[in-house]
Amino acid sequence: MSRGAHASRTIPEKHRTDPVYVEAGAAIALGQAVYDRRASLGIDQASFAERTGLSTEDIDRIEGGGAAPAPPLLRVLARVLDATLDMSIGADEVHVSFVPHAI
Repeated sequence: MSRGAHASRTIPEKHRTDPVYVEAGAAIALGQAVYDRRASLGIDQASFAERTGLSTEDIDRIEGGGAAPAPPLLRVLARVLDATLDMSIGADEVHVSFVPHAI
């Protein structure tokens, strides 16, 4: 069974009230979790792009934290990664994980 993938980012005190900083932290944590889960499944970026209907540039942007996908795309990513997306954003931390579906 493949392991899940997760990423966390702690938000420094001085940036906790800055919504742009919090959103950027969430995008980075999500991107890392997508990359980790995709890699754990042995799916290369081109195959993953094809399965999601995105370009490799789009995948690269997501995995690099340069994009914050909307809920419909998050569902597609979770489906292709055969996992449930668990994401929590608090005042000082962002946590993202892809929890593999049971076999």
